[in-house]
Amino acid sequence: MNAAIAPELPQTLEWLNVAAPPRMAELRGRVCVLAFVNAGSAWSQQRLQDLVQLQSRHGERLQVLAVHVPRFDNEREPRRVARRLARQALNFPVAHDPDWAAWQHYDIRAWPTVVLVDGDGRLRARFEGAGASRDVEAQALALVEEAVSEAFAFESPSLRRPPEPAVPLRYPIGLAVNGAYLYIADSGHHRILECDHAGRVLRQFGSGGAGLLDGPADIAAFQRPQGLCLLRDALYVADSGNHAVRRIRLRSGEVETLLGNGRPGVPVPGTVGDPQAFPLDQPRGVALAGETLLVACCGDNRVWRYDLGRRVLSLAAGSGGLAVRDGTGPEAAFAEPVALAAVQQRVYVCDGAGSAIRTLNERNGQVATLVGQDAWQHGRTDGARHDARLQDPQAIALDPDAPLLWIADTGNDALRTLRLGGGELATWSLSQRLHAPGGLAVAAGVVWIADTDAHAILRLDTRSGAIQHVPVGE
Repeated sequence: MNAAIAPELPQTLEWLNVAAPPRMAELRGRVCVLAFVNAGSAWSQQRLQDLVQLQSRHGERLQVLAVHVPRFDNEREPRRVARRLARQALNFPVAHDPDWAAWQHYDIRAWPTVVLVDGDGRLRARFEGAGASRDVEAQALALVEEAVSEAFAFESPSLRRPPEPAVPLRYPIGLAVNGAYLYIADSGHHRILECDHAGRVLRQFGSGGAGLLDGPADIAAFQRPQGLCLLRDALYVADSGNHAVRRIRLRSGEVETLLGNGRPGVPVPGTVGDPQAFPLDQPRGVALAGETLLVACCGDNRVWRYDLGRRVLSLAAGSGGLAVRDGTGPEAAFAEPVALAAVQQRVYVCDGAGSAIRTLNERNGQVATLVGQDAWQHGRTDGARHDARLQDPQAIALDPDAPLLWIADTGNDALRTLRLGGGELATWSLSQRLHAPGGLAVAAGVVWIADTDAHAILRLDTRSGAIQHVPVGE
């Protein structure tokens, strides 16, 4: 056999969830599935979920290890990375590689990349990019069959699981607001909350267990829901963990699936008869332009259009490639579109990986960039649009009372504003620090902020500048 021996993992790695760092030499006799990922990458997040299932099904026969390699400056901080990965309930050791040392040792070129190492410690296969989860599992199990019997004597690393915070919210993300109610996507608890503006919980949609189940509010199930938007008596939900779009009929509390079958995939445009015949790939943002529902899918880097009346799905824009490129329809490219905001036919798109704010003309599919350059240009710079910089923004919201777009600049833990009509990007001065803010809603001079990593909702009065904690469910 001519396959090269897998390099030992560098000692500079910071292991996030094990006390004793595993070594490649100690894994001899057992197949190792080594994944190089980025915590914020949609493709990496899907790959990690696939590997959770692989470890659960075959953990006595193989060992999964993951190495996180940062894209953004803020991802070099191990505690921040650990919090981001904690949202996914991983069941295998994860290392942090802030200096890209392991990446270079293994000659990695893209996120995610999975490397298969056989029982003799040799490099046997490599999978780059999204998809191919079945191929990874099939080849890993084929290598298991080759391994010697000592493979099953290996004791899996003991994981350190930090206790879940005893708080009413866990990683809240999506927000929607009207004159009477505040709606919260309580992502870590797999549910949607209806609250009054003081934070008192009035109703819960979803049982709290992860799943894809329609029906009454207390029986239905979501999985890591994210973006929300309201239209009259309906609340639309980007149910990201289920790769689905759901609708809650607020009068009855009934939950129904509009699109998605629980598995990632690229839909074929056309009339939607069976919702499960139209898969989506990690929908994160939803917005309404009249009777048209726009859906931002960061897994396939596209924005989709769903006609609620005719039940027809079509492509609004996006080639599927990860890039910040202007153009019309499929000629344009997004870099993980994660949030949307719409006014009439104009749709604002928040590109997370692109650190960019884009516009989409819903009628003709024309895409233009307001702020941002490409997937590697990021920072924290105010001023003119061509000079301004964001870092991994995750949410946007239009101000109904001013030509202003509010931006959750998540990578910078900052709240930013973009004055529309050619204005500048600015940072809003806050009296307290934000913690990876992931959701925004604006109404009546108030900005509601999902302070995601702090498991909290904040209320900013834009007139006085006062910011306060909203005691949701407390």
